[in-house]
Amino acid sequence: MTQVSLSLLLLPLLSALVTLLFLRKHGSIASLLSVASAGGILAFSSYLIFGLNSLEDFTWTATWFQLSDWELQFGFLIDSPAKTLLFVVSFVGLLIHIFSLGYMSEDQSKARYFGGLSIFMFSMLGITMADNLIMIFVFWELVGFSSYLLIAHYFNTEEAKDASKKAFIVNRVGDFGFLLGIILTYWTFDTVNLQELSSMAGVFPEFTSTTLCLLLACGFIGKSAQFPLQVWLPDAMAGPTPVSALIHAATMVAAGIFLLIRIDFLFTPEALQLIGLMGAVMGLYAGFCALTQRDIKKVLAYSTLSQLGYMAAAFGLGLPGIALFHLMTHAFFKALMFLGSGSVIHACHHEQDIFNYGGLRKKMPITAYTFLIGVLAISGVHFLSGYFSKDAILLGAYNLNFVIFIILYAGAILTSIYMFRLYFLTFCGEPRSKASSGAHESNIFMTAPLLLLALLSLVGGFHAIYPTAIVEYMIPDIVQVAEMPNHLWMNVLGAIAWVGGLLIAWRTYGSTSSSTDPLENQLPIIFQLSRSKLFFDEVYNAYVQRIQDPFFRFIEIMELLFISGLMVRGTAGIAALFSLLGKSFYSGKIHSYSFWFIIGTVGFLAYAIFGGGM
Repeated sequence: MTQVSLSLLLLPLLSALVTLLFLRKHGSIASLLSVASAGGILAFSSYLIFGLNSLEDFTWTATWFQLSDWELQFGFLIDSPAKTLLFVVSFVGLLIHIFSLGYMSEDQSKARYFGGLSIFMFSMLGITMADNLIMIFVFWELVGFSSYLLIAHYFNTEEAKDASKKAFIVNRVGDFGFLLGIILTYWTFDTVNLQELSSMAGVFPEFTSTTLCLLLACGFIGKSAQFPLQVWLPDAMAGPTPVSALIHAATMVAAGIFLLIRIDFLFTPEALQLIGLMGAVMGLYAGFCALTQRDIKKVLAYSTLSQLGYMAAAFGLGLPGIALFHLMTHAFFKALMFLGSGSVIHACHHEQDIFNYGGLRKKMPITAYTFLIGVLAISGVHFLSGYFSKDAILLGAYNLNFVIFIILYAGAILTSIYMFRLYFLTFCGEPRSKASSGAHESNIFMTAPLLLLALLSLVGGFHAIYPTAIVEYMIPDIVQVAEMPNHLWMNVLGAIAWVGGLLIAWRTYGSTSSSTDPLENQLPIIFQLSRSKLFFDEVYNAYVQRIQDPFFRFIEIMELLFISGLMVRGTAGIAALFSLLGKSFYSGKIHSYSFWFIIGTVGFLAYAIFGGGM
């Protein structure tokens, strides 16, 4: 198992190295190598998940670095949550690699693109399998680096350059808090090993603190783009669409939730309550912002933020297994819709404004109907995958925290509205532009992954179809929610949410032929508030321009004057002055030395006569 685990981790790294060192001018070979490595990842992951003793946890540790008595360990912890994420990363990752063969076929830099995908897969697998917080942090930063590379794939555009820098910088803010949390964890428990932390937290619960929990949760806030660091994810849609599907829907942003699940034993009730409330608010806020987005990918980006809020709310309610369940089902239907949007964008010559689409259901039936399955799943239509996981969160909130339930339920109604709005504007009616008039169905490399993800979006909520190794961690919380009251009432409320959203979207957008959003005329105040995203970007820009930049310019001046100027150059200048003064005494002339010898002798005699007796 150790050899398989190491092979699983190193395979995408080897693929990336070969691609970036030797195949940069051979995009076709590089793409096939990357897809082959993704297939190998799925094979190795399947062996770890379904192999012998698949219900047992696998651990392995080796010393990576040693300094006196202190050791930094490198190891694997492959338990049920890790197996769940391995399944998601490897299976969805392979489908996205295959989709990329069609989507990136004409890209001149596809070798660099596929090399970046391989680096990302290496980093994500490292997070999934790492057995201690330091190793998680190392791969955490590598994920951020690979995300930066992939978002900036079209680096010749200002949008991609700005988006990649924004994502990288905003994530560093969250990661700084995460690093402080790791340091505090080691200071408190004298270990960062996950299994050791779990046992010590059980024996010494008084060691944990809300401060410790919230610092560690900063990693989740940054990587999963939660309040107040949510501003980077919508802009990250500047990267290629398969990147959005892999990184910003199915895996990387979900790593934040996975981190919380990894350390759930550390969280205090106060920290859980705060995370649950913040997650619910994000679920509502992101849905509100999605209502007026015109870019097809940004609608899905805000939808992702909203669903991550649902996962955070489930975790805060004390239902981490349900959070992991929704992470898995969300990966299926959100990757489906992102890839579906990629199929549309590719067919419409990279047009992304949904008001310039229309009528694509007839021209792209496979894309249209698979996308519809994703819309129905995320809206919570009964017996699709989203219904089982999302409604489980709503039922848990209804019974455990009614305030969180009200917020999440409002978010569920908004989800149905903006998702059906997206579907009607894109696929229904008549074409509203030349791009949509000339569209045609995508090739087999792009439609085959859509069909497989659509199947999982249909049946992926039935946990009985999965091996126990994958759902073992989820089962206790699924059973707990199943035993809660008010199931019938929740089914009625769920139906009201998605049917109501469908009717509102149909009435508003079902027959529109204009390029102007009807909501702008019907509810102008709501429209402007939604389009403004509640001014978060403006507030951050004002802070940077009016507070942060002036402050650091002042620090720079102080550094130049006092540190570089006075302390460094000033000290060096004084030393140089004394050196020049001393050098002046060495002229090489005998009469000069005699003069200074006499002056010195007279001085000493004067001191002996007049000064010594004082």
